[in-house]
Amino acid sequence: MLKFWKKKPTETASAPTEDAQEPQLPEAGTGADATAPESGLPELPVALTEIPTPFGTLDEPAPVAETPSASAEAPARRSWRERLAGNAFARGLGSLFVRNPRLDDDLLDELETTLITADVGVEASTTLVEGLRKRMHKREFADAAALLDALRQALVALLKPVEKPLQVAGRQPFVVLVVGINGAGKTTTIGKLARRWSDERHTVMLAAGDTFRAAAVEQLKTWGERNKVPVISQGQDADAASVIFDALQAARSRGTGVLIADTAGRLHTQGGLMDELGKIARVLKKLDADAPHEVLMVIDGTTGQNAVNQVRQFREIVGVTGLVVTKLDGTAKGGVVFALAREFGLPIRFVGLGESATDLRTFDAQAYVDGLLPASLGRD
Repeated sequence: MLKFWKKKPTETASAPTEDAQEPQLPEAGTGADATAPESGLPELPVALTEIPTPFGTLDEPAPVAETPSASAEAPARRSWRERLAGNAFARGLGSLFVRNPRLDDDLLDELETTLITADVGVEASTTLVEGLRKRMHKREFADAAALLDALRQALVALLKPVEKPLQVAGRQPFVVLVVGINGAGKTTTIGKLARRWSDERHTVMLAAGDTFRAAAVEQLKTWGERNKVPVISQGQDADAASVIFDALQAARSRGTGVLIADTAGRLHTQGGLMDELGKIARVLKKLDADAPHEVLMVIDGTTGQNAVNQVRQFREIVGVTGLVVTKLDGTAKGGVVFALAREFGLPIRFVGLGESATDLRTFDAQAYVDGLLPASLGRD
């Protein structure tokens, strides 16, 4: 059946604001108004933003006025040290060296306790401190500041091997499958990644593969509209593997550069949902033997040592290839980054240091360690 409508005047939308941790879902609307031409045909409602395709529903963002793109690395953003100031690891180390500046075994014992309490892990903490203790007994350190510099170097050395930025060029589309437990911040991370890669001139498409959680599809559509990228969806309770498979077909047909696929949050102990991840990976390989090209696991930085068990289980099921550690600016202890690096050696692609899009930072080992250690006793 043919549908007719009068062309509506172009509206200019305001530039998107900095995104909050979770976007507000759009209010239910009444649909786009359409007026029939003067032929006497009845008035027909037309939804201009939902375009039926062979691949499911492709939600195209409404056109907005061109605005200068905010750089993913905007110079006005707050420094790593400012963002990590509230981190329990940073507070603990700062308090330790202010309270006990003497260079002795008591200082090292307290340092070991601080590292363990901050979720660095018992084995890693003991190894680090005993190495410093031996050097102290050999009189390699003139004072506590020298010991702190040695600690800085040891921590950077632990993290440097996992400082591997994610490159999404070389495949078309480059498929990123985002996984993790409930509440880790997957959907928010996807929105920030879409913003980052769009700013870097990649074409991006999102796949709403979280069909388990109520309102998850609408939430991802909101991110798509905010970042001006299309979203493939089939609604709640659809088969997640089918949604993501259709999204890959759509991305290939449109020449999209990057496809980011959301998945339902699940605990590593939920066997059925974990098996679904394996199914998604198998289905994608029917179209591209190398897909997904990156399995990005989002870790909540406040979960501490439990994150190690989560990564272990997800890695077994779906072959995690990179990590994003979120919420490191708040109540996180911060040491779990070191525990993950030591246990798995998986690349830490990004860390979340705040709510805005520019606070999803490419992981920088030196900047992270410098942000945790007291500035007054070492180099910035």
